[in-house]
Amino acid sequence: MSTKRRSYEAGHTPKWLVVIDDTPECDRALYFAARRAARVGAGVVMLRVIEIADRNQQWLGVADIMKAEAHEEANTALERYAGRANGMTGITPERVVREGNTADEILGLIEEDEDIAILVLAAGTAKEGPGPLVTSVAGTAGDYPIPVAIVPGHLTDEELDAMT
Repeated sequence: MSTKRRSYEAGHTPKWLVVIDDTPECDRALYFAARRAARVGAGVVMLRVIEIADRNQQWLGVADIMKAEAHEEANTALERYAGRANGMTGITPERVVREGNTADEILGLIEEDEDIAILVLAAGTAKEGPGPLVTSVAGTAGDYPIPVAIVPGHLTDEELDAMT
């Protein structure tokens, strides 16, 4: 069952969700989302997902250290991208760090935040295809309770400015 979207009701503000990962095209998704959100008076939510592998009990201490380091890296990445979004548009994005499978965590956040109105991803430019996240989401996009926008990863700032 899908949560009712309340993005445009009184007392609510629509939000554009961007997944922050280590791909070069991630910046294109954030750029598009921040510029478009600023144009329409929306907000931006940045999600960083830490994929945690099963932890072996005897290595629990090492796993805890690795988890803490992953959270620190996630927060550093979110801080960097938040600065970029704020510098271009004046928007201060919300930052969310979650642990688990990326596709599951995206859907979970959308279900929990009834103001998220659109998911913005960027396609990679490599010969191998648009990237694992876009490929994964493309297979299930029909099940999402919100639209999914896919920004071509090769577009320049100037080209994105003309569209946003």
